Amino acid sequence: MTSLFESRGLSEALRRIERLRADSPRAWGTMSPAQMCAHCSIASELALGDRRGRQALLGKLLSPFVKSSMLGSKPFPRNSPTSPLLVVTDARDFEVERRRLVVLVTRFGKGGPSKTTRDPHLFFGRLSGEQWGALMSKHLGHHLAQFGV
Repeated sequence: MTSLFESRGLSEALRRIERLRADSPRAWGTMSPAQMCAHCSIASELALGDRRGRQALLGKLLSPFVKSSMLGSKPFPRNSPTSPLLVVTDARDFEVERRRLVVLVTRFGKGGPSKTTRDPHLFFGRLSGEQWGALMSKHLGHHLAQFGV
């Protein structure tokens, strides 16, 4: 599984973000490219410990059964539910949000596993630094694929 902590994984993610356009058509979901960038930035802030959240009760109940498959190589299902903390519905400036995402993804990737939050993931609970790196790579890749990049 690719990780944002690997130089190849980080470089590829940043190249894909740069290919994203404000008018990139989405293959599924309802977010615009700008909203997706904001959504992924919020996820990065949580992973870095810049924002805090609590593990959802549903996650506490289901995580032991799905955590390994969700952290594995199988792609995320399209239109999967997300935490209300990550929902972005207002209009956003694409270039501002894309630059913000590049800064956060770069900071996350260069920080390495030791710089990830010790707070629980909003659904999966406690994750190791390595698990955060893989999950953030997979999450970002899922959303970039949503817009064909």
